[in-house]
Amino acid sequence: MTRIVFVLLLLTGAMTVPGALIAGTADTAAPDFPEDFDASTINEGELEFLANPPDEPVHTHHNRIFLTPSSLESGWAALYQCHTHLDPVPSAQIVFHPERIRRLQVEESTGIKSAGVDGASVQLEAVSPDAKLCISAESRVVVPQPDGGFLVRNGPFMRSFLDGYYPMHVKLEISLPPGRWTLVRSEPEPQPGFTVLYRHGKVSVDAWFSGQLNTRFYFEPDRKAVSEQPSDKESE
Repeated sequence: MTRIVFVLLLLTGAMTVPGALIAGTADTAAPDFPEDFDASTINEGELEFLANPPDEPVHTHHNRIFLTPSSLESGWAALYQCHTHLDPVPSAQIVFHPERIRRLQVEESTGIKSAGVDGASVQLEAVSPDAKLCISAESRVVVPQPDGGFLVRNGPFMRSFLDGYYPMHVKLEISLPPGRWTLVRSEPEPQPGFTVLYRHGKVSVDAWFSGQLNTRFYFEPDRKAVSEQPSDKESE
């Protein structure tokens, strides 16, 4: 009997930052394709933003990152992560880099027979189409910069089956530490299918895509705000 392996990769950081791997294994674990599905449209890994999101629900990954002043020194930040519209599979796992994740725990689990933490992973059994999973942890996603700024990086996010990549929806929120910060640039740049909004100390990202998505956000202290601060002499 041929075994089909479905892999959904959701890394919250490439290389030196934490990641999560969801892998379901079963004879019928392929995505639920519509009857008129055209296999020639399968993405082979190249990032493609979807200006017009699919009509049918796709796996949605909502990632919230909370930075504190200590995050800028240690690189660690609080993480709250939820998954909805999961592909139904008999078993799955979310595996994090053991050196880049800590205090991992399941906060909410519905439509899943069992969900439990095992070391640096979350093990899932009997995932239903209406399942929802939320976890919390601390992750190393912050890279301090010499100029006093910092970088927040995540990815790659992907939804993969065999050699193909399928549509995915990622929402990312980054709450910045106290102070006034300038978002210098983002990678990728904002475009149809990839919206970046920065206001009130929070970056909100909404991405519809297929392929592999890595995100990078570079922040610097607000130089204008610093220059407007009164000197010691002026404040006397």
